[in-house]
Amino acid sequence: MATLLHIDSSVFPGSASASRTVTDAFRKAWEEQHPQGTVIYRDLATDPVPHITADAHTAGFAPADAHTPEQAAAFAAREKLIAELEQADAIVIGAPMYNFAIPSTLKAWLDSVILMGRTAMTEDSKVKGTPVTVVASRGGSYAPGTPRESYEYVQNYLEAVLRDTLGLDLHFIVPELTMAPHNPAMAELVPLFEASRAKAHDEAATKAKEFAERLAA
Repeated sequence: MATLLHIDSSVFPGSASASRTVTDAFRKAWEEQHPQGTVIYRDLATDPVPHITADAHTAGFAPADAHTPEQAAAFAAREKLIAELEQADAIVIGAPMYNFAIPSTLKAWLDSVILMGRTAMTEDSKVKGTPVTVVASRGGSYAPGTPRESYEYVQNYLEAVLRDTLGLDLHFIVPELTMAPHNPAMAELVPLFEASRAKAHDEAATKAKEFAERLAA
């Protein structure tokens, strides 16, 4: 059975979140293709994972039989998250831009699942090549050629972490200008926001079906 790992990190619930509506569209299209499949869901806003600690970090570089009780307890939480990642046939992540970067809750999750010699920097990694779609929503536009292009740290960072470090097959969907309906100064950009939102939903459904076809091939 195919397994989808679905991660949300927006602080806003349901339809109030631009990223959640797109990850939901991806998930629904995926489930249509895999009605008997499994979805592992983590809402990092309502159920955040612990931030990395010294015990959790050092335990990743020591054999299990050498762990202190504190290391064993801390690493057990990491182990569960890593196992979910390794189990996934495809991944969808909601990664809204907050203050030019990803939410701290998503960073905490990444810190837990990146383990050198297991999920990262090894040819034996079980996660290498797994397709991942990141919904990188943002209130404005940071696209090439825009005034704030140099402030785009979300995609740059996630490329380094998800693609270059974990070896995932990375794809981005970027709903932008999401503040336009709420900020009077951006009122003239509402049509562009609406077009971006519609495109993002279409891309999510298309990408989910594409991943499903790759698994069936």
